[in-house]
Parts: sequence; C-alpha cells; structure tokens
Amino acid sequence: MLKRRKYKNEEQQQLIPLIDEIRIDHPRMSAKDMYIKLQPCTMGRDQFEHFCLDSGYRVKKVKNYRVTTNSLGVTRFPNMIKDIEVTGVNQVFVSDITYFDIGAKVFYLTFIMDLFNREIVGWSASDNLRTESTTLPALHRLIKERGKVNLRGAIIHSDGGGQYYCTEFKKLTHDLGMINSMTEEKVYENSHAERLNGIIKNNYLYPYGPTNMTSLKKLLDKAVLMYNTGKPHKALGKLTPSKFRDTIDNENNSSSYLPLSTVNHINNKRVKSSNKKVNVI
Repeated sequence: MLKRRKYKNEEQQQLIPLIDEIRIDHPRMSAKDMYIKLQPCTMGRDQFEHFCLDSGYRVKKVKNYRVTTNSLGVTRFPNMIKDIEVTGVNQVFVSDITYFDIGAKVFYLTFIMDLFNREIVGWSASDNLRTESTTLPALHRLIKERGKVNLRGAIIHSDGGGQYYCTEFKKLTHDLGMINSMTEEKVYENSHAERLNGIIKNNYLYPYGPTNMTSLKKLLDKAVLMYNTGKPHKALGKLTPSKFRDTIDNENNSSSYLPLSTVNHINNKRVKSSNKKVNVI
C-alpha cells in the first residue's frame, strides 16, 4: 500500500508540468483527451479529470498535491541556482521530463544537461513515469559520462516532480555528494531544460520518426550525439557543446583558428571563473 501511494504521488507530481506542456501545445485539449494521451498508471479517467480540474492545469497548483509526510520520503529542495554564476563544467546540471508521442502511444523522455556548455550528459526513454524508468537511468548515464569523482559538489536542478525527490533518487545524489535544487513555481527557473525538450523532440526525434520503444531509444541516442557534436550554439561562441568543452579544457589551444566571438566568449568565461567560484561541499 505504501509503495503504491509512493508511485501515485510521484506520478501526480510529474503530471502537472506535463499537463501544462500539453496545454501550451494544445490549448483547448480536454481532460478526457489528455488522459488518453498521457495514460497515467495510478488513476482512472474520472479521477484524472478531477485532478486536472482541481489543479487548474497550472504548475503553480502542484503544492495542493504534495504529500509532506516523512514516511513517503517527500522533500522540497530550495532553488540553489537563482543567483549562481556557472564558470565551468560539472558545476550545475539541469533536468526535466517531457512526453513524446508515437501514434496513439505516449512515451517519456528524461534529460540532464550541463548548464555551462549545454551538453546533454544524461538521458532516458520510458513508457511510464516511475523513478526507476526516468530519472535514475538518466542519472546513471550522467555518472558514466562524467565520472563519480567529478560530480561531488555539483548541483542537480529540476522542477518539483516526484521523481526528483523520491528516496532512491535522493540516496543516489547523496552518495555522489551532489546538491539537490528545485524550482519555486516559476517556469523560467528551469527554462534551459524545458527549451532542450523542444529542441530534441521537434528538431530531431519527430523528423527521425521512431515507431516504437526500441527505435525511440536508438534514435534518442542519435539525437543526443547530433545535438552534442553537431549543433553550434550562439551562446557558446558558435561552437558545439562538445567542442566548447574541449576548447575550454585545453589551455594550450591556439586561438588563431577560432572566430573572434568564440575567443572573446572563452576569455569571458575564464575571467569569471577566476573571480567567482561555485560553492561545493
């Protein structure tokens, strides 16, 4: 019973931002249609409709459904990145969960991005919203990509979804020495992660055309690779995320072959890094 309640709470917390996302794409979609689209595992159609109506489809209503009893391991983390200046990789990671349609079936994508160089370093695809299918595999991918030793003291920032404060996720971030952070009701507090959702879905996955879970996972890997290594960013001096990281890390790189905007951007990052550091534990 306790485990089922835990799963229900996790799903409800993540349904709110997903409903809000659907309302942006489909402003007049009914609760009945959203139920068919999202196919929640822990509630029936009538209960889902009441849940949507009571919440007003808005993220700001999520606190009405937050269970705060310690027995469920529910925690609300403060926003640790509001006034922070990120000066290097492995300092701040932002994460979010979004939906992805394949025909009448809905799947869920989880991303973790390094805020400094906009590189996707953790990702997963699933057919449900359970923690073991969403945030945990994405976090394990981050460990594989960056290494445990480099994650100590790093901030992991997200919305208020239950998958980010459940016992298993908190234990893993604690063991890694990471600092948990969450939004405080304002959408823009996780805007980088939300913008990434749209880029991967609309610019890569929908054109790729996956037909089932197997092809979705394969094409998601391809989309991440293409984004990290092939998409130049204006904010990164017109370099790709991977190239920008390599250039910043390599102190011996000659700047003669780089665009002036890139050289200036790198120099600005280094000046900031020398003047201000992110607090670590």
